Amino acid sequence: MGIRSYFGFEEHGTGYRQEFLAGLTTFFTLAYIIVVNPAILEAAGMPRGASTTATIFTALTGTLLMGLYAKRPFAVAPYMGENAFIAYTVVQVLGYSWQTALAAIFLSGLVFTILTLAGLRRWLAESIPASLKHSFPVGIGLFLAFLGLGDMGVITIGVPGAPVRMGDITALPVLLGLAALLLTAVLIARKQSGAILIGMAAATGCGVMTGLVDMPASPFSLPPAIGPVLLQIDFHAAFTLGFLGVITSVLIMDFVDTMGSLYGLSSRAGLLDTEGNLPDIEKPMLVDALSTLIAALIGTTTAGIFIESATGIEQGGRTGFTAVVIAGFFALALFFSPLLTVVPSFAYGPAMVLVGMFMLGSVTKLDFRDHAELIPAFLTIILMIFTFNIGVGITAGFLAHVLMKLFTGRHRELSPGMWMLAMISLVFYLFYPYH
Repeated sequence: MGIRSYFGFEEHGTGYRQEFLAGLTTFFTLAYIIVVNPAILEAAGMPRGASTTATIFTALTGTLLMGLYAKRPFAVAPYMGENAFIAYTVVQVLGYSWQTALAAIFLSGLVFTILTLAGLRRWLAESIPASLKHSFPVGIGLFLAFLGLGDMGVITIGVPGAPVRMGDITALPVLLGLAALLLTAVLIARKQSGAILIGMAAATGCGVMTGLVDMPASPFSLPPAIGPVLLQIDFHAAFTLGFLGVITSVLIMDFVDTMGSLYGLSSRAGLLDTEGNLPDIEKPMLVDALSTLIAALIGTTTAGIFIESATGIEQGGRTGFTAVVIAGFFALALFFSPLLTVVPSFAYGPAMVLVGMFMLGSVTKLDFRDHAELIPAFLTIILMIFTFNIGVGITAGFLAHVLMKLFTGRHRELSPGMWMLAMISLVFYLFYPYH
């Protein structure tokens, strides 16, 4: 079987150039994870060099699995949010070692692998009502736009009572970000192929010329030794009653983040069927579960589908070949990380803002006349953004949907799977460490 046939190029109306550009765009949008993830985990006491190698290996193997097995255009890497939860809450506040924290990651991956193979995750995913499925891409789109504006410096942390405020729009990095936003928007409107990538390249080039971006002395570097974090899981303190809340939180955060990302990205890529379900959803879910197992063994935190994959989807990525290209760049990053991570935040921030705009299209599928359906969807969207946590938005939507149906006399519309999702969401809020 040829490559085009294996990935279904004809079926998805794509080709090598389109898929390569999509993979290239996605990689440079999320390459920051190579630097940021180790920096966050260093706060937990994990060696930065070894953590950098572990981050790249996890992204490389997870994304390659996504491309070759699940055949989806999604990148897999250690989740942002979950890494901060491990470093700042589990280790610094609750006092567990990072080796014990990795045990929670491993156990959650093991449970997900079993649930996926048993078909339970697919059953739960298909139990979600259409209104909530449509809310996921909208909330994720706004979340992406919010992140992008922060990366550009257009918005910044405010003060109590006004937690977000306008940044210094006279600063050169912000001006370059705004110029890149305008350039990319015009190119998109003119239907220019590779518009997002062109905007990122132009902003990076301007950053280099103005001295805001330093080119590395050498584009080549050998990957740091992974030994200090490899196979360092400590199960001794993991099997205690006090650690149950940590395992539960990690488990549910991964579950809902993956579910939201899968539906949000697949909706934008046109991969959902007429009933709003993703065909063969168990394949990307299994990749997600195995990636988390691999991440814990290699020595980093929960891995899963990155919402930045939306930038590649917007460039036309529709098949697993996009993911294979992304994995290829992660492989190069093992030896060329100084060069491949040179793209500044004000260059990829505009891409995230515009991709967020494209993902708002699903809002037209919400029924604004049925408030029992609309209100949970609305809560899902706004809480994703205003709690800065996709998982919180999704679990709140599950609970609100069941409560609205129950108290409006429409409980017969609830499926058994939806009741279970509401119970899982309730457990999440009961065990979540509020620190």
